[in-house]
Amino acid sequence: MFGLIGIVVIFVMVFGGYLAAGGKLGIIMKSLPFEMMMIGGAAVGAFLISNDLRAIKHTTKDIGKVFKGPKWKPGDYRDLLCLLFELIRLARANPVAVEEHIETPQDSSIFSKYPKILTDKEAVNLICDTMRAASMNYDDPHQVEEVLEKRIEANLHHALHSSHALQTVADGLPALGIVAAVLGVIKTMGSIDQPPEILGKMIGGALVGTFLGVFLAYGLVAPFATKVKAVVEEDGHFYQLIREVLVANLYAHPTNMCIEVGRQNTPSHHRPSFSELEDALKATKQEAA
Repeated sequence: MFGLIGIVVIFVMVFGGYLAAGGKLGIIMKSLPFEMMMIGGAAVGAFLISNDLRAIKHTTKDIGKVFKGPKWKPGDYRDLLCLLFELIRLARANPVAVEEHIETPQDSSIFSKYPKILTDKEAVNLICDTMRAASMNYDDPHQVEEVLEKRIEANLHHALHSSHALQTVADGLPALGIVAAVLGVIKTMGSIDQPPEILGKMIGGALVGTFLGVFLAYGLVAPFATKVKAVVEEDGHFYQLIREVLVANLYAHPTNMCIEVGRQNTPSHHRPSFSELEDALKATKQEAA
C-alpha cells in the first residue's frame, strides 16, 4: 500500500512542481518514448548481461515485495513458536514418534496445523534438519549451531541478490541518461542551421535523457532496491527465530524456556505477549491431549 502511495507522491510532487513553475509537458512527452527506449532498454540489457535466468526470475518476483511487504506477520511468529513447542515436547517424550513428522513433514499432523509455515520449504527444512541432527546426540551442540548460522547467512546472502541487482541498475541509470542526452546533443548539432526556437526544443528534448536517468535511478529503482532489502532482512528474523529455539533445545533447556528464548528474540513489533503465547501453548496442549 505504502509503495503505491510513495510512487504517486513522487510523480505528483516532481511533475506537479514542474507544471506549477510554468513548465510545459509537451517537450517531455514528445521525447519520452525515444529516451525511455534508449535508457530503459539499455538498463534492461545491462541487467540481462549481469544476471543469469534464475536471478532474473528471482528479482522480478521480489519486486512484488515492495507492495506486499514482509511475508511473515505477527501471527506467524506465534504459530512458529507453537509448532516448535509441539515438536520439542514430542521429541523429548518419544524420540521415535517425532521421526515421522520430521522425515515427512508434508504428511505430519503437527505441521499441517500451520499451512503457511508448511509451504515455506526453507523453514520446514531448517526445522527438520536441525531436529534430525539433535536426534544424533551430538557431543558438541556448537557444531549444529555453527552449521545453522552459516546456512542462514548463506540463505540471506542469496535472498539479497535481488536488492543488489536493482541497486546496480539504479547506479547505472544516471550514466545511461547522460548517454541519451549526448546522443540528443549530437542530433541537435546536426541541425545547427535551424532557427533558435527549433534548436531550443531539440536541446530540451536532449536534456530529458539526463532528467529521466536520474529520476528513474533515485526516484524509483533505488527505493525499490532499498525496500526489497528491508523486507528480506525483516523476513530473515523468522529463520533466526527457528535457530534460537532449536539451539536452546540442543543445550537441553526446559521446553518452555526454549520457547521463551524464541519469544524474546522475536522482533518487538512481531513479538507475542507472554500471556498471548501462553494461551496459544495451552490450546496446543489441549489439542494434543
